[in-house]
Amino acid sequence: MNKPLVSVVITTKNSSRTLKKCLESIKKQNYENIELLVVDNNSTDNTKEIAQKYADEVINLGPERSAQRNFGVKKSKGSYVLVHDSDIYFNPNSVKECVEVCEKEGCDAVILAEKSIGEGFWTKVKAFERSFYVGNYYIEAPRFFDKEVFQKLGGYDENLYAGEDWDLMVRLREGGYKIGRIHSLLEHDEGRLSFFGSSKKKKYYSKNFFEVYAKKNPEYFKKQMSFFVRFPPKKILQKASVHPILFLSMILMKGVEYLETKKS
Repeated sequence: MNKPLVSVVITTKNSSRTLKKCLESIKKQNYENIELLVVDNNSTDNTKEIAQKYADEVINLGPERSAQRNFGVKKSKGSYVLVHDSDIYFNPNSVKECVEVCEKEGCDAVILAEKSIGEGFWTKVKAFERSFYVGNYYIEAPRFFDKEVFQKLGGYDENLYAGEDWDLMVRLREGGYKIGRIHSLLEHDEGRLSFFGSSKKKKYYSKNFFEVYAKKNPEYFKKQMSFFVRFPPKKILQKASVHPILFLSMILMKGVEYLETKKS
């Protein structure tokens, strides 16, 4: 039985720190029929040189990741598409599991949960935060799609460069499409985060998120911004009792992020 072609679309912007390991993790998949496309947004480092060593096609396109992703999917040839960022390292079984979930369970899209990795204390705090999101209905968004479904929904909203993955998730759910999930976790390479590093990144995306995404998806926005939706009391009791310092540090970090986003 022929395995369906899966097109993996990776978007980049000065991604040389993580790109080699990201693309190598795709090449090491336990699934043979994969097409790899890299869509780069005018990088000034050696991102394109790295991409050309691994990708079937390297495309230059901006201005933001939603447009990059949509164009990559448009150029792809696969029956399925896996769309992600260049700081993600895939489990060897990621693609195989996604295809099996779609083929055996009739899913139209698949969630690939993540765990954060990196160096330093604040990266450990970020990893602790992300551990709350695994299995969270409002936070996790699919990254693997039946290509026909992706295109029928119009792909990512190109007016969004923050919350665009959540927006597509909302449209999938409202359209009655079935979303599955795999067990293998992805590794999200945070590098070495500083105390203010996370808040600076949030500040960049916050204006678009609060002004565009929030108006388009007000009900989901309220849930996603709710502290106790993101951090359910039951999980707080379980995790804070084991890692009290990480929990308190996370509260401090999230508070700073919130204050920074309100300034934008």
